[in-house]
Amino acid sequence: MTKEDQHIEYKSGFNDEVIETLTAFANTKGGKVLVGVKNDGNPVQGFTVGDESIQKWVNEIKTKTQPSIIPDAEVVEYKSTEVAIFRVQEFPVKPIACRGRYFKRVKNSNHQLTPLEISDLNLQTLQVSWDSYPAANTSIEDIDLEKVRKFVNKVNETGRFHLSGILMEDLKKLKLINNGKITNAALLLFAKDDIIYNVHLGRFKTPDMIIDDKMLRLPLFDAVDAIMKYLISQIKVAFEIKGMPTQRTEIFEYPIPALRELTLNALIHRDYLSSADIQIKVFDNYITFFNPGKLHDDLNIEDLKTDSYPAFARNKLLAEIFYLTGEIEKYGSGFLRIRREIAEYPTMKMDFKEIGGGFMVKISYTRQKTDLKTDPKTDPKTDPIDTLILSVISDTSRISIPDIAKQINRGVSATKGRIARLKAKGLLERVGSAKGGYWKINH
Repeated sequence: MTKEDQHIEYKSGFNDEVIETLTAFANTKGGKVLVGVKNDGNPVQGFTVGDESIQKWVNEIKTKTQPSIIPDAEVVEYKSTEVAIFRVQEFPVKPIACRGRYFKRVKNSNHQLTPLEISDLNLQTLQVSWDSYPAANTSIEDIDLEKVRKFVNKVNETGRFHLSGILMEDLKKLKLINNGKITNAALLLFAKDDIIYNVHLGRFKTPDMIIDDKMLRLPLFDAVDAIMKYLISQIKVAFEIKGMPTQRTEIFEYPIPALRELTLNALIHRDYLSSADIQIKVFDNYITFFNPGKLHDDLNIEDLKTDSYPAFARNKLLAEIFYLTGEIEKYGSGFLRIRREIAEYPTMKMDFKEIGGGFMVKISYTRQKTDLKTDPKTDPKTDPIDTLILSVISDTSRISIPDIAKQINRGVSATKGRIARLKAKGLLERVGSAKGGYWKINH
């Protein structure tokens, strides 16, 4: 018998935990509970299901869940012992409660939902997002029509959509106004005054030594520009001097397009139901971006390490608006573009994780990029990910493939394939044994 996982749970006997698990399955992707089976997958010796037990248990499940769950139920024989199986599909209207509490299935255990997660799951079920709801206690008077006009002009210049220039009609067309009321998205984008959501910026020497500190409460288009201005003012710039007459090329400490992409990601995908702030911290050789709200829907950390992760938008209207203005290229491609940008910086890498009810991205380096010359680590015959692999190996040639995969945020099998191609091109070779040897980059 298989181990407990996302879709299977074992219980020695019928109790309220069985019902909690069924609600967790109904709120996630469905699953089954086997009653009369121990955690190790072996049957409970002597366990029997009475003639009326199944119907009694089904009725109990029905009365203790809201909306009521009526699972499929059957009795089977397993290793000469009776086992009761209860199955549920993912429920179309979520979330389902068990005695007033809500659960979802995470790997092989049940996770009780927070009030914010309950609200978010309900919005997903309705196929709407928070930003499409009317902004409370506001009116058309609360938005700046000149900001709307600039937005309309930019959309038409980008060419991804055509707007008439009649501002109220355009706002209705984009669902930024519904039934005469402005939406949360419209207020976030075009508010006359500061919004209530903070972006906290800081320059740090150490985690507890603050050199500079700034708080923003700007509408989102203005916030993007203000954040970028702050970051550029805080990061270092190297200069490459070439030729006669002298030509000076600026090389920023971090790729500016990657910083802008991370800024947009934080503003567009933050959970605006959370009271936490977006936090952007600049250190001597790394920057962290934290936005409230963990990864949305079925997206997970492993997905983000691939180049084909599914696109989910917590704030659908905001994502659409920033797409129409050309600020984002395509849904679900942001991390791919960031990886391509930092691949041009030989020792730079990106890490991300869910932490403290939110999502954090860290970009860091061990040696600042100071020139644009081509060397073995930035050979034009390689693509950005191959460049990144060679950069990692150049820093420490005695490194395992799993460790390389971890540093470039790729799977082990995908990394093996890339290394095999680099070896086939003659750019890389293995010297010595798999355990005791080392990598050699060929010039």
